[in-house]
Amino acid sequence: MHTRYRVLVGTMAGVLIGVTTSISLNVFAFKQTVESSPPLDELQQFSEVYSRIKESYVEEAKDKDLMTNAIRGMLNGLDPHSAYLDEDEFKELQVGTSGEFGGLGIEVGMEDGFVKVISPIDDTPAQQAGLQAGDLIIRLDTTPVKGMSLNDAVKLMRGKPGTNIDLMIVREGKDKPFKVSIKRAIIQVKSVKSKMLDPGYGYIRITSFQAKTTEAMLEALESLKKENNGKLRGLVLDLRNNPGGVLNAAVGVSDAFLESGKIVYTEGRVADAKMEYTANKGDSLENAPIVVLVNRGSASASEIVAGALKDHKRALIIGQKTFGKGSVQTVLPLDEKTAVKLTTARYFTPSGRSIQAEGIVPDIEIKPMKLKDDKNAEDDAFDPLTEADLNKHLDNPNGEKKSEQTATPAAPEEQTPEGKASPTEGATDKDSKEAKDNTTADKDKKPLAEEDYQLFEALNILKGMDLVINRTKTDPLPPKEASTEKVM
Repeated sequence: MHTRYRVLVGTMAGVLIGVTTSISLNVFAFKQTVESSPPLDELQQFSEVYSRIKESYVEEAKDKDLMTNAIRGMLNGLDPHSAYLDEDEFKELQVGTSGEFGGLGIEVGMEDGFVKVISPIDDTPAQQAGLQAGDLIIRLDTTPVKGMSLNDAVKLMRGKPGTNIDLMIVREGKDKPFKVSIKRAIIQVKSVKSKMLDPGYGYIRITSFQAKTTEAMLEALESLKKENNGKLRGLVLDLRNNPGGVLNAAVGVSDAFLESGKIVYTEGRVADAKMEYTANKGDSLENAPIVVLVNRGSASASEIVAGALKDHKRALIIGQKTFGKGSVQTVLPLDEKTAVKLTTARYFTPSGRSIQAEGIVPDIEIKPMKLKDDKNAEDDAFDPLTEADLNKHLDNPNGEKKSEQTATPAAPEEQTPEGKASPTEGATDKDSKEAKDNTTADKDKKPLAEEDYQLFEALNILKGMDLVINRTKTDPLPPKEASTEKVM
């Protein structure tokens, strides 16, 4: 049995959605508690245990520590994402959603007493040092991790920027543990990255959903249009290994590509937990086709975006089934220094489907290609963590009914000797010259099929979608000619 919860080293404890929710929910919740009958028998039992500890524990226990631990235990027993935030954790959560914090740049959980890497964050010391999803950390400098709490392990991994820490790593496929030295740094997470894949076809990667992600994504989209000298023919939106973030950012990104209709709605026990978000008129991509890339590391806010675009048939979802986190966490301040992060609602896609503990099944399933000569390729035996694996995870409200989605495996693509797709139909001389120049400049660069097989397939699918749309518009079927045959 694996006990896990998620935490970013140096930042927030868990994947946060709904940071900006009104504190009025806090008042309502406490009012409701006061009006209900207190559990007298349970309180008497708690008081008895408290007295026994104060009288008989081998060392004197402080009242504040006992009460704080009781609160932590009460919240940790609910689900993997509810937690008590002390002064340091509350500060880190607020800093983490702004995209800047101190640490190594890894998202970690606990498994069988060891720290497990859920995902290294792009462009951080952890990623640059080669840490991979699934790595087990068994030693921090000279301190064994076994028997240590996750919070204590995280505190050891924190430190002054510029100082080093040695991690002893166990990895699937490796015969013995190995040491990785990482220099701590101030982590500035750039949540949006973009580039042109081919003339007319853009690429935007969102690594996490922060307060300014929507604004940054729209700016990236305009830059791609400017670089393309006009409207894009298609876009790949990469949400792989995106653990989630702020709900409003996910809504904003979805809204950018939808003309109308629901984006997401939430349902909970209290009135303030019931919300609905709808799209405003205007599609920033002008109805050009979209392919969304997801995998098992795509969670929470990432699933909101993928679910909204899928339900509205605005994008094709490809990759692997997502993590399956369909719950909303609300931060309820207790005072100026501490807070409670409480699961207050489930969210639903526009079609009314909850993905809690199930995930979103892609329209086309494409697994990462593992090259035989790639020493860092993951072993087939490794099965990434999902929400359904977490201890005490919320059940899916749809019950035993499974999603009706089916994933269609991708057929092998014919490739040129260089591993690149054939030139796009209708390319201009300028496009051909630019492609030739780029080929010369990047002759030492790995083909996209080797560098990122899923992205390579996404681009091929995107080109196919664009080709179908444009042929339907410009090449209608010719009228049938009148028959000259005679009936005898």
